[in-house]
Amino acid sequence: MSGIAAGERVLCRLEDIPDGGAKGFPPAPGAFTGLFAIRRGRRVWVYVNSCPHIGLPLEPAPDRFLDAKREKIVCSAHGARFRVEDGLCLSGPCYNEHLEAVAARVEPDGRVVVPEDAGL
Repeated sequence: MSGIAAGERVLCRLEDIPDGGAKGFPPAPGAFTGLFAIRRGRRVWVYVNSCPHIGLPLEPAPDRFLDAKREKIVCSAHGARFRVEDGLCLSGPCYNEHLEAVAARVEPDGRVVVPEDAGL
């Protein structure tokens, strides 16, 4: 089992995120903004839960970050659609801008690790 380095924290376990789905996380102590993660198999993408258009959280209800087909991230405030793989806005008022990506990795034991200051 790998160790968690200084400046990192465990966000969750891989199985806490539904495969093909998303999960939101409240701000860490001292952080201003929560995070959300999207899982496809053992791959996980993590973003700051803030739309680049006006900074509002993306989801209308807990863990509802994806469209009905679970293919794109959607902002509930104005319908902007973002690519899962890199957070690029494909349509909406923040077209061609990106969600703020958070470096994340999945440890062999299934822990999802992010920087300690993610969301600050």
